[in-house]
Amino acid sequence: MLFNSYYFLLVFFPVVFIGYWFFIRLKCFEAAKILLVSGSIYFYGFFKPGYVPIFVISILINYCLCRKIQTAKSETVRRWVTALGCVMNLGVLGYFKYTGFLFENLNLLFDWQFAIPNIVLPLGISFYTFQQLSFLIDCYRGDRTTYSLTDYALFVTFFPQLIAGPIVLPSEMLPQFADPARKAINWQNMNQGLFLFACGLAKKCFIADSLAFIVTQGFDTGTQLTFTEGWLVSLSFTFQLYFDFSGYCDMASGIARMFNIDLPLNFNSPYRATDFQSFWRRWHMTLGRFMMNYLYIPLGGNRKGTVRTLLNLLIVFLVSGLWHGAGWLFLIWGGLHGSGILIHRLWRYVMEKKFNGWKLPKIPSILLTFFFVNIFWIFFRATTLRRAWDIVKSMFDFAHMTGFSKDFRRVMGSFDISRDLLFAIFAAAAVIVFLLPNSAKWQRFFEKHPCLRIITTAGFFFIGFICISRKSPFLYFNF
Repeated sequence: MLFNSYYFLLVFFPVVFIGYWFFIRLKCFEAAKILLVSGSIYFYGFFKPGYVPIFVISILINYCLCRKIQTAKSETVRRWVTALGCVMNLGVLGYFKYTGFLFENLNLLFDWQFAIPNIVLPLGISFYTFQQLSFLIDCYRGDRTTYSLTDYALFVTFFPQLIAGPIVLPSEMLPQFADPARKAINWQNMNQGLFLFACGLAKKCFIADSLAFIVTQGFDTGTQLTFTEGWLVSLSFTFQLYFDFSGYCDMASGIARMFNIDLPLNFNSPYRATDFQSFWRRWHMTLGRFMMNYLYIPLGGNRKGTVRTLLNLLIVFLVSGLWHGAGWLFLIWGGLHGSGILIHRLWRYVMEKKFNGWKLPKIPSILLTFFFVNIFWIFFRATTLRRAWDIVKSMFDFAHMTGFSKDFRRVMGSFDISRDLLFAIFAAAAVIVFLLPNSAKWQRFFEKHPCLRIITTAGFFFIGFICISRKSPFLYFNF
């Protein structure tokens, strides 16, 4: 089920929302949580019911393992149960996500003839696996707080962030479900939630989906691109992914806010970053936090010297690349970002030692970082390395700085948005990304101007509704 669908907006969400607050009003708090868990499982199963048993069994097993870790008297038992839980979770994730990739590369490397299994990746498995791992590891590290099975299931299944994040931690979500102050309708949260949802809906339906056909034409058809087309295609995907993921994060936060639940900030104007380190503090922030807490620090972090620190950072970004997808292009993309981090650190070291801490001015730093981020996204989106390289070459083919080819003009002419409107959307996207306040800042602004928030929310809903017929899935559903 998609947030940007009539069924979600007109059927599923109203039923779950009204039912939840009806039980809360009757002080049937456990029934309200059970309804929310049941609705979330239905939301998940709406995509493919066959994966619901795997999802539910995973929740039950992980809950039992966590309770065993908390109650075990022996450190050896706690360690072995934690190891078993980690192996089980990563094993299930590895089977569904990486089996085909493994067999494909074994066939190429050893000239074997293994039949590559056609395994469909369950939606959201990367996200809910990491959330359950965080709960498991936190229990081992000493969290003795006891939660009911219903609370744990709600932590894992909560539908606003179930499919594409943010990746939440037990310590920031479970106490909210138990907080008595959150068991009453908060009209300020309702208003804020509606604004965030409407804003995300407009971002997704009007901007991201409007750029999708250019991305598909550029990446998936294999046609030769001119200089202009190469830049248009690459920037279109860069903006499409931005507004698709940013829109999802806004909608997820808005829905959660209407249940009096605050999700962690996951997106903070990443294209205004002045370097790669800053970029990853702004893009998919909860993934970076997870990698920092559960991979980078256990590897030694920055405690074992400069060389080891740089190696740990590179490992984190290679793993982040593979987390996004089973393929060499994702590994290359992660390696490119890891290399960007290393180069930035070395640059900063040289500037501090040799040039008294001189820094590149802010605007050139933003433009330079965005330039490389835009190029790196090509490897993230392309289906083959050859296609990725062809697009990159076209962007630097100064000998063919012509406009659009006949094929490209024909495709643009066949789309249901005029070329002038498309370029207006493109220009608006650039202004929003680089100049305007983000959703969180608009939220603070509207606290002082409630009437303006109502008008803006209504306008965003109108824009989203008239574009919702495309009903395309969010890009991060693929990961």
